[in-house]
Amino acid sequence: MKTNNKINTKVSIAGLELKNPVLTASGTFGYGLEFEEYMDLNSIGAIIVKGLAIKPVKGNKTPRLVETTAGIINAIGLQNIGVDAFLKDKLPKLKKYKTPIIANIYGTSVEEYIEVADMLEGTDVAAVEVNISCPNVKKGGLAFASDRVAIKGILDGVKRVYKKPVIMKLSPNVGPLEELAKFCEDSGADSLSLINTLVGMKIDIEKKKPCIANIYGGLSGPAIKPVALAFVHKVSKAVKIPIIGIGGIMNWRDAVEFMMAGATAVQIGTANFREPDASQKTAVGIAAYMKKNNIKDVKTIIGSLSC
Repeated sequence: MKTNNKINTKVSIAGLELKNPVLTASGTFGYGLEFEEYMDLNSIGAIIVKGLAIKPVKGNKTPRLVETTAGIINAIGLQNIGVDAFLKDKLPKLKKYKTPIIANIYGTSVEEYIEVADMLEGTDVAAVEVNISCPNVKKGGLAFASDRVAIKGILDGVKRVYKKPVIMKLSPNVGPLEELAKFCEDSGADSLSLINTLVGMKIDIEKKKPCIANIYGGLSGPAIKPVALAFVHKVSKAVKIPIIGIGGIMNWRDAVEFMMAGATAVQIGTANFREPDASQKTAVGIAAYMKKNNIKDVKTIIGSLSC
């Protein structure tokens, strides 16, 4: 008698169906095309491209990335080619793949977020991920993630002009994250991704100077995994919309942990720097884990933690 080994790895993020729950984290995978020679871009659930602004941004002064004991600290400064160049030069080349493309967007004012989203409406971009960790220039540099009025304005405006799923990317550096997540859900967010990087720094004790020009940067990698995992678990208890887990996910085992904690999908970030095909290996590993444990549907893993 033959055993049915067929498994279902598909998940849905607010109506966007993904072939598996593995996505790439914005800022760690370029515009996707840079990884063509290292992996099969059709092997993962979605590609989230580098954050896009209305106009090109040069980013911060160097040095702007440094290794730490269990991760990296970066202060790239959201360097990007701008939404126009992305639509003209990058997106057409990505269309040959069947993998959905998600645009991470940001601005320095509520109006800029809305303008970028408006430019993406009607394109082949399958969803937008809204980075609210940016400084609001109209509020003296206060991060949008600290300003609920601004968050509500961004969500209202983006959803007015952009009709596909809107994912809010949350920062762990402000307030109780469960409350912020619930506020975003109540304000119309279709999904949440968390966590963004933690604020960190590193010092060169010989030069008595910070190792990066910006002094502080975003800490990512294995060092933040336990923190990210705890936040995903807590937030999953506070909201009903899908959560995409981010933070130190280096392999399929880490991904399964995040899904058990309540994440519908995961993003691979820092691991891409160590292994350019890390996201593909993670997707393959999840499928192998399911077969080994006779798990027919990946969705049964989500929120299956016994506690």
